Amino acid sequence: MEPNLIDEFSILEALRMPGNRIVLHNHLHQMNHSFAKSTWGLRWDSNSHPRNSDPVSEIRWFRSTDLFNPVELIEWSKLVENKNRIAEILIVDDEQAVVTYNLANISPKGQLISPSQSVLNKLNSENSIDIGEGNRFFNSTKTWPVEQLGIPMDEGRFLDSYSVELIQNQNPLSSGAKILSDLLSRGLHPRPGFKYGTRWRCYDQPIGQDHAPWLISDPDEKSMDWGDACLTSRLASGVNKTWLYPVENNGILGFLAITRPPTNARWNNPIRK
Repeated sequence: MEPNLIDEFSILEALRMPGNRIVLHNHLHQMNHSFAKSTWGLRWDSNSHPRNSDPVSEIRWFRSTDLFNPVELIEWSKLVENKNRIAEILIVDDEQAVVTYNLANISPKGQLISPSQSVLNKLNSENSIDIGEGNRFFNSTKTWPVEQLGIPMDEGRFLDSYSVELIQNQNPLSSGAKILSDLLSRGLHPRPGFKYGTRWRCYDQPIGQDHAPWLISDPDEKSMDWGDACLTSRLASGVNKTWLYPVENNGILGFLAITRPPTNARWNNPIRK
């Protein structure tokens, strides 16, 4: 018996119920449509046809327990986006329930001025106290020159270990410090994202003007499966934010967005009790 038969049946059922037309990868060689190597199938809306129109999306599916592989996923989504298609992911769980997510490459930008290394180095001369695990408390009553770095507290400012690496100009930087440095260079204001299940929440404007649009994870904190990814993405969408997963590939940092699609493009199968 084909080991994926039941899962693929559930995926196809979810896709076809609204009237979508699906052509699977093993039949695409008979058609004049290009597709990424790891694509499982192409999707057309109900009012279009594979014979005379381009597909709307390329599809892959995973089980909820499958490992979340961001490096491979961001490369696949780039190939799909270059064809002006949606990169669609369908997840099936042990109950054969199916949920849909979209992938995209995002380059978040903010309006804040990125601090120079010389400004960061000056912070290192401020009086500070080691409070463990690489974190420090700076007991300075002066005006803090980099508002987007550290957490203001009574009579000073708390800096986590990643921030401390930046002001000490540590070489090499840890992976998390590299991500923090990149966020600052983009004009963003990173703050802790603990209550959202991520490392950072990022503001693109000074705090108080608007909500933080981005939630960003730290890949070093834990490995993820697709169940974890679905949970984080759903939480982000529930608070009107976009979850971004940093991906470093060949020394270049990118951000993979995993989002819930619009309600009319969430392919779900019926749950049989």
